[in-house]
Amino acid sequence: MGVKQKRSPPMMPEFVCKIFETLFPRFGAPRAIISDRGTHFCNDQFTKVMLKYGVTHRLSTAYHPQTSGQVEVSNRGLKRILERTVGENRASWSDKLDDALWAFRTAYKTPIGCTPYKLVYGKACHLPIELEHKAYWALKHTNFDIQTAGDHRKVQLNELNELRDQAYENSLIYKEKTKRIHDAKIKNRVFNVGDRVLLSLHSKPLD
Repeated sequence: MGVKQKRSPPMMPEFVCKIFETLFPRFGAPRAIISDRGTHFCNDQFTKVMLKYGVTHRLSTAYHPQTSGQVEVSNRGLKRILERTVGENRASWSDKLDDALWAFRTAYKTPIGCTPYKLVYGKACHLPIELEHKAYWALKHTNFDIQTAGDHRKVQLNELNELRDQAYENSLIYKEKTKRIHDAKIKNRVFNVGDRVLLSLHSKPLD
């Protein structure tokens, strides 16, 4: 009687490399990738993939989550969506992850002034219930001319760089506004000679 050998699951480094090789042909290879120091990213196979596409691989500081600030913000947003729609039990989160990602990508983000979906594709994301109406409106608007619709899409793609530059400027303005609000809440302390104060070890030396 023979024993059937169980098939071992795919290795994590191979899975990570497969994801990147799927994303690069679709969205283009970035100039640099910042990752943590996990074994999923620090291995020979991942290094070869980065060299193949000419991507600089940078490692974040250990135990310093602020290095990947945007990733932490995105993960916190996804976690909040799943907690409110599915529940705090994480066992069923994987089943609803695609829906949560869709909601996150199509939601309007105040710092960038648009949706992440529009930032990638250069157009708004329409729901299936909207497609029937939108398709009918588009056909009426272009008088059933596919060439006109194609030219309009080319204009949208050409405006993509301008849209991303505008999103970058909006992000800077939002950060400056947030900093002003934060600084306004700081109270100026007046110290007199002889007062007892707490001095931080990282503070600059007093003149």
